Amino acid sequence: MFSLTARFRAVPRLAAHALRHSSTSSAPAAFQVFDRHAKKLQKDRAASDKERSRTVDYLKDEVAARVADRLLDIKREFGTVVDLGSGSGHIIKHVDSDMMQKLIMCDTSETTLYRDADIDYDVPVERLVADEEYLPFEENSLEAVVSSLSLNWVNDLPGTLIQIRKALQDDGVFIGAMFGGDTLFELRTSLQLAETERESGMSPRVSPMTDSSDISRLLSRAGFTLTTVDIDEIVVNYPSAFELMDDLHAMGETNAVLTRRPFLKRDTLMAAASIYQELHGDEDGTVPATFQIIYMIGWKPSEATPQPKKRGSATKSLKEVL
Repeated sequence: MFSLTARFRAVPRLAAHALRHSSTSSAPAAFQVFDRHAKKLQKDRAASDKERSRTVDYLKDEVAARVADRLLDIKREFGTVVDLGSGSGHIIKHVDSDMMQKLIMCDTSETTLYRDADIDYDVPVERLVADEEYLPFEENSLEAVVSSLSLNWVNDLPGTLIQIRKALQDDGVFIGAMFGGDTLFELRTSLQLAETERESGMSPRVSPMTDSSDISRLLSRAGFTLTTVDIDEIVVNYPSAFELMDDLHAMGETNAVLTRRPFLKRDTLMAAASIYQELHGDEDGTVPATFQIIYMIGWKPSEATPQPKKRGSATKSLKEVL
């Protein structure tokens, strides 16, 4: 997400490139953009200040509620559901015993995972330290997998989606939410202009984010069927760019790109805040931050999966129906 202090919701980060070659496998290595260990440490540090980190749960809680609503739309009572990249527990706040019997929360950061372990929920919770890139579940073992705002930090998204599909039982469902490409465009453009002006060049400050059409293709490539992708935007207003960046920092959503620069110069930061206010500021003096959210649903194929009719099999003309 971001390499400064940030005071608002989660954010993604720009790209860097690096190839990691495995000495034990002949398969092509995944393209490496993010430093997964650095991201874990950032989440650990953020969750260690429990009270502060709870004040910045608002965005993740809101998106998690919308993911839970999509799960609720499926008229089925699940036994066990896996929350991949659960953080401290955002989806668990919005589900009940009528939806599932148990939720398995998975996250790379143990500190984040157990931040709210003393809170009782309507649904029994199991916590598991696990990496989204290396799922610990057996094939055909899960009824449903959900994920809210965590897959942005995955280097091998196609591989993770394939692992999710394999772990699902036949007719199992995956419901996820990710940041879209227009997320924090105001902050991104302000930083780019400020760095160009003050440092005669730009560096990655916001991570690469995917497009809705990319998600559709990735789900199909991973073997999901009956895929659904839709987009939503959440706009939050802050007193200034500094409050936005401070919240991002408190959420553990700071820059984890492999080739990230260690700091941002003070004068560049001040210039970015001024540009942000000038280009995007509202009349009341606040600045908006846009979060584009891509929601996705995919089903693992089964014998019961509805199939499209053969081409030319229609018995009525569409003109007659309309």
